[in-house]
Parts: sequence; structure tokens; C-alpha cells
Amino acid sequence: MEKFDVIVVGAGLAGLGAAYTLAGQGLEVLVLERGDYPGAKNVTGGRIYVNPVRDLFPDLWPEAPLERFIVHEGVTLMAKERSVAIDYAGDELRQEPHQSYSILRARFDRWFAEQVEAKGAMILPKIRVENVIKENGKVVGVLAGGDELHADVVIACDGVLSLLGEQAGLHPVAMPHNYALGIKEVIALDAEKINDRFHLQGSEGAARLFIGEVTKGMFGGGFLYTNKESVSLGIVIGIEDMMEKGGNLEAPVLMESFKARPEIACLIRGGATVEYAAHLIPEGGFKALHPLHGDGILIAGDAAGFTLNMGFTVRGMEYALASGYYAAKTVLKAKEMGSFDAVTLSEYGCLLQESFVLKDFQNFQATPSFMNNPRFFSHYNELNGNIFRDIYSVPAGPKDRLYPTVRKYLGLGEMWGMFKDFREVTKI
Repeated sequence: MEKFDVIVVGAGLAGLGAAYTLAGQGLEVLVLERGDYPGAKNVTGGRIYVNPVRDLFPDLWPEAPLERFIVHEGVTLMAKERSVAIDYAGDELRQEPHQSYSILRARFDRWFAEQVEAKGAMILPKIRVENVIKENGKVVGVLAGGDELHADVVIACDGVLSLLGEQAGLHPVAMPHNYALGIKEVIALDAEKINDRFHLQGSEGAARLFIGEVTKGMFGGGFLYTNKESVSLGIVIGIEDMMEKGGNLEAPVLMESFKARPEIACLIRGGATVEYAAHLIPEGGFKALHPLHGDGILIAGDAAGFTLNMGFTVRGMEYALASGYYAAKTVLKAKEMGSFDAVTLSEYGCLLQESFVLKDFQNFQATPSFMNNPRFFSHYNELNGNIFRDIYSVPAGPKDRLYPTVRKYLGLGEMWGMFKDFREVTKI
């Protein structure tokens, strides 16, 4: 019988973060990955915020294969025939250490896996884990490829619909309103074209979010991140909205429609799609977080629901890294105590509660309810587009003054609706 100190299932950021921390302390760690190599199956949007996890993995960042540091933050409100764009650029975004980078996960995860192996962990790709092994109700290993592999503790980092979490009784039945479908393309472009089109210099990068017509008024939006010699472009659509409002619309059709928009087409013109993928994304926020631990098992990363849509940013990678790190710290303490039961492993939740991870989720727990307001995905985009259309319109005759131009859109009913929506905004 094969026996390890720790078995980590899934070689994404959470799994690799846990293995890196544990192997660095001399534990015998086995990482099982179903993809051809770490990062092969990852299709995350393409941005990582380094500041929250810089001190957790200080040795990684100087050599990490990151793409561009983000100096332009953009949001575009898309109506059917027009759009309103906001671009933010601040000197603080250009100062080192840079707070966020675009990232190509296939490249980064493969490199990270090499660092994990250099610490002494063993990574086995192309391995499908079929089940957890229990003894007297406690997880003591996994069944993989027909073989029983045992360990003191299993760390499940096996993705959104965690099979291991479900088998361990920690992953609840999936509810459509807690998930979204993400589609991403990586489109190759020359670095010079990227710099010209996005007004960048050197290794500077841009990040843009798109709301409204990109998802035909359904919950979700679009995203674009510039890499060194490509852009990551994609859309996210709420599963429940697709089921209830999507009709005959299919997600790939929405993606093609998004790429054809004039605001997007000019940015990717001449580019070649070199990667296309889709996957589920947790969208439930704090109230939908899955249980984090059981007897002999910890849950981290997407498997625990650690993706957070804040409205103005969408974050997940740093939560995955941090949850892997704190899972590892919990295991190290449990090993000192000689116990891996649920009581001992509950330290994991305490560490996350003291960190930025659960504090962020608690601070933004009202966001999912706010984001479920359909007015933010249709009404306000058309309203803003119409107001700016009239502001910039120059007729053949005399032009109306600015105040009456805007005021005609802001009647009593509209103002009352805006007031109620603003009350929801104050909860974020």
C-alpha cells in the first residue's frame, strides 16, 4: 500500500501552492493532475493580483513567468448600438512592486510545477482520481487509476464541481444561480500592435471589463487582458440566466457576437486564435462557500468556491494560492499534533478567517444580490448610451442646453428606480 504524508488532487494554483509549502517543510507530497501537464486544462481569464500573496510565496515572484503589469483599468457599458467607456490610469499602477499582472496559466502553472518538484514533491499528470478512500468515516486516501493511494490527509483542489468534496460529503448539490459559464480565447498579436492599440509602453498592460449587450442583458460580462504577444478575451454568463432567459442563444454565438462588436474588432484585428476553452466559475460569493474541511480532508481553490465577483474586478487566483498555503499550514500543525481529524483540521477555517480571503468574501457578501439586478445589465447601459448620444449630437438647427438634454431621461420614475438601486450599491 502506497502511503504519503499528503495527497493533493489537482495541480492548479491551490494545489501547487499547498504542495510547494508542504514539500518545502520536508513532507512527502504527491500531486495528482488529470491534465497532460499542470495548466493544460486551465482556462482562467488571465489576471492575478500579487499584493495579497506576495509575502506568502516570496521566492516565486522575481522569476515567475508573468505577462504584463496592469496600468490601465477599463470598464465599458455596452448598449445595443453604442457604448460608454471608462479608462483609469494612475501613477501608482506603474510603481514597483506592481499590484497585478496578466498571466497565461498554461505557462505559469507548468513553471510553478517545476518549482514544486524542485522542493521535493512528486507530480503525476494524466491521473484521474475516481474516489476517496474512507475508514470509519475518515478520508485516508484516494482511488486513482485503479490503485489505492493512502495519506494522512487529502487536499482536494479538483475544481468547481469537486468530485472529492462531494464524495466526502462537503460539496453540496450545485445550484445554477451559484455558477457561471466562462469562455475564453487567447488571440495572438504582435507586441507592437498591442502597445499601439492599448496605448502601452514596454511591459505595461491593460485590463478591461464589458457589461451589458455583451451578454444580451443576462448576468455576466466580457473581459480582455493584454499579454506580451496575445490578448485573453472572453465572456462569462450566469447559468441560471442562460436557462431562463437565453432562449435559443448559445454561448459560442454570444462570444462571436462579442468579437464582432466594433469596440472589440478593432482591438483584435489581424490576430489568430491559439487557444479556446470553456469552464464553470463559482459566482455565489460568501453565502455559497462550500464546507472547507472534514476528517482527513481539506478543500481549497475553486473546489471550495473561492472566486469573487466584486463588480469592478473578478478575482480568484490569489484566493486559490492563499487557500492552498493555509491548507498546508493547517496540515503542518496537524502533523505536530499527530491528529488529522475534523477538529484539528478546523484550524484551516480560522487561518482563512484571519487572512484577506474570508475577510474579502465577507466584505463583499452583498455583491451577488446586487449583481442579480437585471437593470445593471440592460437598462443603465441603454440609458447612458442614449444620454451621451444626445450630448454629443450636433443637429442641423440649434442644440438644446446640457441640463434639459440630460433631464428628459431622468423623470420621477427613473429617479426612484435609481434611488432603490443606489441603496443596493451602498451595501457593497
